[in-house]
Amino acid sequence: MSGPSDRRTVVERAAERMTDGARSTIFIQSLALTRFRNHDRFTVEADARPIAIHGRNGAGKTNILEAVSMLSPGRGLRGAKVEEIAGRPDPIGWSVRGAVEGPEGARRLSVSVDLRDGAKRQVRIDDEPASQTALGEILRMTWLTPAMDRLWIEGASERRRFLDRATLAFEPAHGERAAAYERAMRERNRLLKEGGAPGAWLDALEERMAEAGALMARARAALIARWEAAQAEAESAFPTAGLSLEEADESRIAGLEGDWTASAFSAALARGRGRDAAAGRTLVGPHRVDLAATYLAKGVEAKLCSTGEQKALLISLTLATARALAAETGSPPILLLDEVAAHLDAGRRAALFDEICALGAQAWMTGTGPELFEALGDRALDLAL
Repeated sequence: MSGPSDRRTVVERAAERMTDGARSTIFIQSLALTRFRNHDRFTVEADARPIAIHGRNGAGKTNILEAVSMLSPGRGLRGAKVEEIAGRPDPIGWSVRGAVEGPEGARRLSVSVDLRDGAKRQVRIDDEPASQTALGEILRMTWLTPAMDRLWIEGASERRRFLDRATLAFEPAHGERAAAYERAMRERNRLLKEGGAPGAWLDALEERMAEAGALMARARAALIARWEAAQAEAESAFPTAGLSLEEADESRIAGLEGDWTASAFSAALARGRGRDAAAGRTLVGPHRVDLAATYLAKGVEAKLCSTGEQKALLISLTLATARALAAETGSPPILLLDEVAAHLDAGRRAALFDEICALGAQAWMTGTGPELFEALGDRALDLAL
């Protein structure tokens, strides 16, 4: 990892690579919340600069970041159920509205839930009904939260969630594919458990799983390649991670290892019906893949690194996501960084802020006090709660 003394050189070189007009920033110009957790009514006007949100614990800083995350596909940075968000004694629903500015002009996005009418999430773009996938085509995001600090030592499901969230920023349809895969797999597991299901029925479910699963596997592999390229091409104050996707042992047994085509996956599922019925679950598929990471400069697996090193690897991958998106789309994503500054020393905080500003990304960041954001100066919008 480069030291704080290298920070100016890193930023200067990044600025030199960014020619005028090479990138256009997409940013949230205004945000309005209604009955969203502890914010009964909340509005903020912003520009393309980072936003430094600070205030006492319980003031609702993270809730603002969560609200922003609702303007992207998925269930937001907390993964909360819609009824959990309407945090009032007598909840009736909630809404998030955002006005977005970008190279293609202004767009109006909104996500709302009426708990009196089925608690279904309603998405609108420019006041017209739309899908969550369509949100992801307009506003791409990536985020870090304190809950993710244990990513490298938690179970594989958390790392898959992290992997899929980053993939979603590049391929907004990834979430729909994952949901379709999960639905088909649950139905297949149920039929195998009950026994006696017609073969044609299982064939259809397995074909559905294989089609969605192959696309998921391909998208995840593409993300790893993007991360590796973005890290290799950048000079950063944060460490480079060596990355790989590890398949379950059952993939090798099923003859599927390394071959994630739909036809191979479908055939492996058909062959494995007996094993899966005995296990009570599907033993092969993208739901059994794990993300492995290594701190390359030290040759140490992420799970064996110090807490600070593990956090630095997460920041590195978040910045790599932003760089790759900027290279592919011409604009960096919205960054949501919850309490990220509190876990870095002053030099590392300044390095992170400089890299964010060099990217030209609008980053929504939280912290308990303004002193955590002093290195940003007037490069950020100050928002005290």
